[in-house]
Amino acid sequence: MPSLFTLVTLLALTTPSVLAGSSCVAFDTAWNLLAFGFNGKDYNAGTSDTWASVDSSSPGSATDITTTGRPPFNGNNTKCYLAEFFNAVYVLGADTANINDIYIYDAGAKNWSQQTITPVSGFDTSTYQAILDHDTNVFYALSNGELYSLNMGTLASAQSTAIPWVDQEAAGITTTNYNPTMAIAQNHIYFFGVPGVAAGSAPIFVIHFEFWQTDAQSYGGSFPDGHGQATSFFLDSVVQENIAFIPDDGSQTYIVNVQFNTTETMAGPSIVDAEASYFASETALVQLASSGVVSWLPFSPNDTTTNSAAKWSTVQSLATVAPPSSGSSTGSGSSASKTATKGATSGASTGTSTGSSSTASGSSGATRQVVWGSGIALGLATVALTLL
Repeated sequence: MPSLFTLVTLLALTTPSVLAGSSCVAFDTAWNLLAFGFNGKDYNAGTSDTWASVDSSSPGSATDITTTGRPPFNGNNTKCYLAEFFNAVYVLGADTANINDIYIYDAGAKNWSQQTITPVSGFDTSTYQAILDHDTNVFYALSNGELYSLNMGTLASAQSTAIPWVDQEAAGITTTNYNPTMAIAQNHIYFFGVPGVAAGSAPIFVIHFEFWQTDAQSYGGSFPDGHGQATSFFLDSVVQENIAFIPDDGSQTYIVNVQFNTTETMAGPSIVDAEASYFASETALVQLASSGVVSWLPFSPNDTTTNSAAKWSTVQSLATVAPPSSGSSTGSGSSASKTATKGATSGASTGTSTGSSSTASGSSGATRQVVWGSGIALGLATVALTLL
């Protein structure tokens, strides 16, 4: 039988202190990076011009903003959204005891409140994907082949009346074996990797008129037709126009402009992680990896030359106060060797897929080692506990 020391060591090595599934990052309207659920605390990492700081006593270090009323961040499908007009961050799935509720962080007042949400039949809180519409402040979510909505009104703090999820309609796209990847721009929802849709194209749901565009829109590029993650870049007080799509293989970061129907490519993330989550400001794309490493890529909406040379790097001001789990990669985009973290990824409603240890060559020519992710790590931890 393994010794107690061996089992404790196994648990320490396999259980990250920050997981992309239970933590999240977002921006406030001053474009400060907010990191929630990091080792039991929340942080304001400041704006991107301060992220290179490594001195914990310098102004560039992340500030602890942990306060009462916050969720426990114990879920496995936690998501953060910015309501730009109200400088509020809506946090979903962060409290397993109240899995339907939405916690609201008022970034101006720096306090939390908990909004009661009325669930609806058919909505799966463990697998859904959602966007928050910029102008209407309405959530739209895809779950089990249905499109749902939830109207947050003008809330920067919770109201006493519960808010219901509403089943809008059956999705106007093929959802069999589809693990949704969706993003918001110009008050439209864009769906990536839909079965039967050509690479470089995406189906669209038009929010303000509530209809599905008849044909998928081509964006003049070659982003793949498989699963990935997507998020949109904010613009000051107006609707988003650029979407970042990162396929699971992390080969490139594709910037889809929905105003001109074009696609440009930027460097793929240093950490290749199909379980990572992403959030963007006006000029920064941030990745929260499964291991807890937070990295970022600078972006200019008007300079493709600068974008093509941009590299990923670690948010050092956050890593200083909230270090990721032991053994995780913190390499930058200029690194010759890239360590990837690709774990068990969420599959469509009909099944799941599990990552395995392998190696792959990215388009940059750098070798990326694909290693076990948080799903396998938590599995090993469970085995260890069973043996005690």
